[in-house]
Amino acid sequence: MKIVTYNVNGIKARLPRLLEYLAEQAPDIVCLQELKSSDETFPEADIRAAGYGAVWHGQKAFNGVAVLARGADPVERQRGLDGESDDDHSRYLEAEVDGVVVASIYLPNGNPQPGPKFDYKLRWIDRLGQRARALLAEERPTILAGDYNVIPNDDDTYSVHAMQDDALMQPESRAGFRAVAAQGWTDALRTRHPRGGVWTFWDYQAGAWQRDAGFRIDHLLLSPQAADRLVDAGVDKEYRGRDKASDHAPTWASFRDG
Repeated sequence: MKIVTYNVNGIKARLPRLLEYLAEQAPDIVCLQELKSSDETFPEADIRAAGYGAVWHGQKAFNGVAVLARGADPVERQRGLDGESDDDHSRYLEAEVDGVVVASIYLPNGNPQPGPKFDYKLRWIDRLGQRARALLAEERPTILAGDYNVIPNDDDTYSVHAMQDDALMQPESRAGFRAVAAQGWTDALRTRHPRGGVWTFWDYQAGAWQRDAGFRIDHLLLSPQAADRLVDAGVDKEYRGRDKASDHAPTWASFRDG
């Protein structure tokens, strides 16, 4: 089983690239972020024609998450996180596919920091941690996959100096991410590439892709039951270099059947 997290940076603009990826790689489950699409304009027909069922939590021109499953219809479990009744951002969607629980996560960016956007980011991480703890208690194969907008370690970026003032790399952001992981989650990509130097995002600006000036912010956190089945993890980097591509590359983990 191959499970992918993919920030598409606008599903309508990036639909040809997404369909291309589904056809060429045939992943079993895909967690999408930054749809920038309302629920009504989500391209369900195109995705179903590609052989995938889907659930989605859209928001016009902003945010938005989805879960796709090859040859199956994901069963939605939860949309949104508890803890802030006035939070209307579409950033969390949890579903079940063939006995596996997956969550598609689009964690707030938090820039500029300090400020209210950064404060919201930190609160959101805490709320995610509360949900993550409840999921662990279920003792099931579970994957929290998404764009976390956190660079966990210095070797997860091309330049510590360039990113030192960014919300993605602040000590509070890192501490929040590590607090979630410390509950008992395994960072799939880090496990397979412990020396770092693996990027999932390259900005459109300043020739970042051409210079390989990227960083790692797309993560798959695995419950113990999922980690026991982990075979490999990586980044389908070459899709970032295609015409009109997202600024993220599909990031994946593969698992033995249970």
